[in-house]
Formats: sequence, C-alpha cells, structure tokens
Amino acid sequence: MRTFAILAAWLVCLLGLSGCLETQSPQQTAGQASLQALLGQQADAAGFARALAPRTFSFPADFGPHPHFRTEWWYFTGTLHDAAGRRFGYEFTVFRFALTPQRPPGDSAWRSNQVYMADFALSDIAGHRFLAYQRLSRGALGLAGAQAAPFRVWVDDWSVASAGQAFPWHLRARHGHAAVDLTLTPVQGVVLNGDRGLSRKGPEQGDASYYYSMPRLATTGTVEVDGKVFRVSGQTWMDREWSTSALAPDQVGWDWFGLRLSDGADLMFYRLRDRDGRTDPYSASTYVTPGGDVIHLTASAIKAVPTDFWTSPSGGRYPVAWRLLVPELGLSLNVRAQMDNQLLPFAVRYWEGAVSVDGVRAGHALRGDGYLELTGYGSR
Repeated sequence: MRTFAILAAWLVCLLGLSGCLETQSPQQTAGQASLQALLGQQADAAGFARALAPRTFSFPADFGPHPHFRTEWWYFTGTLHDAAGRRFGYEFTVFRFALTPQRPPGDSAWRSNQVYMADFALSDIAGHRFLAYQRLSRGALGLAGAQAAPFRVWVDDWSVASAGQAFPWHLRARHGHAAVDLTLTPVQGVVLNGDRGLSRKGPEQGDASYYYSMPRLATTGTVEVDGKVFRVSGQTWMDREWSTSALAPDQVGWDWFGLRLSDGADLMFYRLRDRDGRTDPYSASTYVTPGGDVIHLTASAIKAVPTDFWTSPSGGRYPVAWRLLVPELGLSLNVRAQMDNQLLPFAVRYWEGAVSVDGVRAGHALRGDGYLELTGYGSR
C-alpha cells in the first residue's frame, strides 16, 4: 500500500491553467487534500473500473498504465552506497490520476483526462540532508505519460524507461541540488501481493487494489549532491498498484514497510490505521523466503510497535523506529530510520525514508535495509 497523495495543486494543471507545476518544499496550504476523500468510497468512482476479483497479470503489459482505473502509481525506493561506504536513499514515484472514465472527445493534442505527478527525494545520510522535489503535469503533448512497450513512465524529463528490451530500466531525475542516473536490473521476479495480486483494504466490494512488487532490483549508477557525483550501487524496491477506491470510511492512513534482509528474505507489511490509531484487520504482509517462496500474512500475524518518534519543525509526530514481531516465522526485527527528517513537505505531507534493520529469525542474527512510509499523521 503506497501513497495515493494526489494534491489539490493538481487542479491547476487539470483546468489547463498550467501545463506543468514544479514544487520544492512548498509551504502548508489551506486546501489540504484528504487521503480518505481521494481513496475512499465517497470519491467519484462512477464509470471507472474496480478491483473486484483476482486477475491474470501479463508482462510487459502490466508494467504499463491501466487508464480505466482512477488512480495508479509506479513507486521506486532504493538504498545505495559508494565504494567508501557513503550511504544514500532515494525515492522516485510517478502517480497517475484520471479525471473522468473516458478520454474527452476530439482530436486536439491538448485533450487528456489523465494527470501525472512525480516525487523525487534523495537522502544523503552522511551529509544529513534530505532533498525533495515534485512535478505535476497533464498527460498531453508528451509532457507526461506511461507506456508498456517499450516501457516508459515520465513527467517532463524525469523518467524510468527501458532501451527497447524488457530490462534493464534506466531511472533519471535531476532538480535543484540533487540528481540520480541509475540502471535497474531484476534479481528476482514479480511478487503478487494479497490474493493473486488483489489487495483487499476493506470489507466492501471494491475496497481493493491490484498490487505487485519487485523487491530486489540490482541498482548501479550515479548520485549527485550539490554538483558532487558519487558512483553507487545497491538495491531498489518497486511497487506497482492501481485502483479506483481503496480505503474504507474509518481508515485514515497507513504505515508501509519494504525490507530486504541479509538472509535473502524480503518483507512487505502495510499497517492500515483507523481513526483511533488501531491496526485495521485488513492490514496485510507478504514475506518472500530466501528460497523464493511467497507467504501471505494477515494483520493478526504481525505485531508492530513504534519505539521512537521524530517531531517535525511544525509539530508533526512520526514513528521513525519500530519493533516488528512475526511469531509464526520466528522473526523479530528492529527497524530504524537512517535519518529522522525524511518528510516530503508537499500539500499532502508524508514521511518516506531509508531505514536500517537488525533482528533475528529462528535464532539467527539478521541485518537489512529498506524503506518506511508513514501517511495520515496530519498536515504537519
């Protein structure tokens, strides 16, 4: 489960007042969008496709867009290091949002019912710097878009694309003081989350999304901070999800963990929260064993307890350290942010950052890394 944080600022692009809007650490606005309003059943879903039953996934087609669904994302988070051990984390995300179920009639190249937003963030752990940027555009005139073959998703000159073959993918983004130029190659195949890729988020029909992950994409390339270039390597986690409405009425946010462990296992866990901060029973997890077997876990199988908090300069309180217990796997993990301030301060604020992991499985010590996402903790 990842951030469908579609900003009120999109309306500027949607109404044709601007082809593209870039933001960098914008100030808080009065028109904060509600995650529930954007993802819940009350959102205008008439005419859009719904995630109602398991489907057959087909690649490379399902790397590309699903425009008949209201919302969709391509989500990349990676942990990188240079030869000297200097650590970086990065996030690159493209969101697609459909205004109407059908494309507007007419032949004009200006016409589109699709809007795209991209977030790019870089965590320089040693430098204690977090740089975050955002771009928005409509899916017309080549400004932004997505396609399956050859694979490409882009907003302006930020993009992830193949060079004709299925892989590798090339991820490039540059803005302000930060840039990444990375090559991504899969180490393992696609992992379907939930029931054969149908990820239920609530009790009502359609409270669901189609959701798959690629937890281990071998990553090489360069990271640039303030004009200084670092040659890096590491791993990237890709999440792909599309839906029309996903949240139930009493769900206000989620905590998402994407963790790669030193024994070769991977753990994805999304903890949906209700208005009282309790874990929703539709929370779920996917565990990939070192041998590649996939185990799906329900909310009751995992105990997640925050152990430390970070308070933002404006007063928001975010749980940046956790204890995760999975008794049936003999798994106990401590998850800690590599840097506390990894808050993307856009119109819909969310915390997304690199984490380190230590713990045990069946008595054997583990280490690891990955990413943590925190949404719905207010507008601060």
